[in-house]
Amino acid sequence: MTTVDLPVVVGADGSEGSLAAVEWAARQAVRFRLPLRIVHASRWERYEGPDELVPGQVLATAEQRARQRCPDLEVHGVAVPDDAVSALVDQSRQAAALVTGASGRGAVKELLLGSVVLAVAGRSHCPVTVVRGDERNVWGASWPVVVGVGEGGEGIAAVRFALREAAARGCEVQAVRAWRAPQQVVGPLSVLDDTARAFEEQARAVLDEVLGAVQSEYPQVTVRRTVLEGPPHRVLQWPSADAGLLVLGAGGRHGHRGLQLGRVCHTALHRAACPVTVVPHS
Repeated sequence: MTTVDLPVVVGADGSEGSLAAVEWAARQAVRFRLPLRIVHASRWERYEGPDELVPGQVLATAEQRARQRCPDLEVHGVAVPDDAVSALVDQSRQAAALVTGASGRGAVKELLLGSVVLAVAGRSHCPVTVVRGDERNVWGASWPVVVGVGEGGEGIAAVRFALREAAARGCEVQAVRAWRAPQQVVGPLSVLDDTARAFEEQARAVLDEVLGAVQSEYPQVTVRRTVLEGPPHRVLQWPSADAGLLVLGAGGRHGHRGLQLGRVCHTALHRAACPVTVVPHS
């Protein structure tokens, strides 16, 4: 299977959140001319009680929603007898992209971001999109793609993904770099101004370096460069309010269960006003 043959994979559990993710993933698959694979994972379907949906029902409903959104799309459904995190991470090995909803079914659905989405985003082998935010952002294909620009390979991977996405959507990219002057800096006002200006210029230099490495690959995409003062996990919430997608490098640190997502990704996955894509370095 070549890269262009790899499907868009979306997790489905029967919830409205997952069905919205299925519809979003279907449109994404059409946009990039890829097949769609819908995955339902559960170890407990025999024990969940009469009010729970069985895998066949979950997949049938999800496939129907995908075909209603995109009638000509190639859609396949698969039930996996495993926990959701393990199943989706395994599927990500042979996926062009992985998509999940921001909430699930049952009494603990509000904890899903802690138990499933964060774990999948940290361990996935391909970009992961969490479909969240206002409906106008979720379906606003012409709205800008906002990318938080990190340094080095992580920043380049995220920017390349954002440019590719914007080229497919026909929209612009807003490349954002946050900066902060050290709080311990003290002195006359002129010295403080010079210090702040230096940190702002450093942020602009990072934007220039990272964008310079990949922007020529997508010359048709307009890129708007923005530097914002403040903690990255906070300032990225502002542009997400008028975005169709927020793209971030995975960042974080590696542990025995894979990458532990950093504060920027963690906050965005909980609070962004639009869908969020986390892009692994590799």
